[in-house]
Amino acid sequence: MLKRIAVVSVSIGALVSCTPTERGTAIGAGTGAIVGGAVTNDLGGAAVGAVAGGVAGALIGRSTERRGYCVYRDRFGRTFEARCR
Repeated sequence: MLKRIAVVSVSIGALVSCTPTERGTAIGAGTGAIVGGAVTNDLGGAAVGAVAGGVAGALIGRSTERRGYCVYRDRFGRTFEARCR
């Protein structure tokens, strides 16, 4: 039990120095792995859950890094960031 507490403490401590994108990726991947493994009871399900959670966490974390900026799409379909209107 003490080893688990130590691992969790070190993991949380490591996330403190990360950017929001990195933090979101790590938390999303961990959560996705736990949920994917629990639902499928398989290592492959945990891996798929980790990838999906990591991608979702990265996108959510990235959206909080540039507050006041929005993503726009021009008439040619290209995306760009600019101050929100």
